[in-house]
Amino acid sequence: MPAHLINRVAILGTGLIGGSFALALRKYTKEMHISGWDRADVVREAQTRGAVDEAFSGELAPALRNADLVYIALPIAPTIDLLPEIARHAPAHALVSDACSTKVRITQAAAELFPSERGRFFLGGHPMAGRELSGIAHANGDLFRESTYALIGASSLQEDPRVSAFAKIIERIGARPLWLGAQQHDYAVGLASHLPQLAAVALAGFLYDRLDENGLPITLAGPGLRDSLRLAGSPYSTWRDIVLTNQEVLSAALDLFARRLDDLREKLASRELEADFDAANELYKLLRSL
Repeated sequence: MPAHLINRVAILGTGLIGGSFALALRKYTKEMHISGWDRADVVREAQTRGAVDEAFSGELAPALRNADLVYIALPIAPTIDLLPEIARHAPAHALVSDACSTKVRITQAAAELFPSERGRFFLGGHPMAGRELSGIAHANGDLFRESTYALIGASSLQEDPRVSAFAKIIERIGARPLWLGAQQHDYAVGLASHLPQLAAVALAGFLYDRLDENGLPITLAGPGLRDSLRLAGSPYSTWRDIVLTNQEVLSAALDLFARRLDDLREKLASRELEADFDAANELYKLLRSL
């Protein structure tokens, strides 16, 4: 088999992202053999849904055998813990990529384990797609459509045929590859993704603490509050490692955001808030146009 072709994929973690990636491969690529590795109950459900051809749990090495692409869709800490074993057992020709939400810690660990001059190659990645609900039950083959897919490193990495093949797969499942550095990525997602999550958690916690015996003020809430708090439905288990590995960016962002809230409070008695609403409206229009 030519090394530049990706025909056999091993997906480590068959929850929302890994399961959706498997279903997307099923839907938008042809003749792809997909293996899944996870807890026995999770990977069996993935197999029942037709997401994977083979299901593995327990020992990792059998799941990696003959894989052209090893796709890691696990939380950040387990991903870092598994990298040494993946480096030992992945085929020499394999491309290894992750889907974790922060990149600096993982790419640093991978740089030591996957030297570029030694066969198997590591490429950091992060699909900017997801839902507030986790697990294989919520996986969807169209999850990645119309979304950005961050690839970590210089675009010249596409000179490696395995990387080029992976980038084409990303496009085939409907996502838009975007090349950038690990620190650049973590700063950007800290502001655009992680800060909104924490803001939703803070607002939800603030309101929850003020519920009375009649459910007020939530009883009077309209769809706007549900829209604003959609992210608050995400479990802490999904966000624990993200927060721990992006602390500096998030701490600075929270400080600046708190200052912005203080600024809004000072403007409550004036018409100066109009400029803030105008800026917010423009950003909303920009997001709707993406």
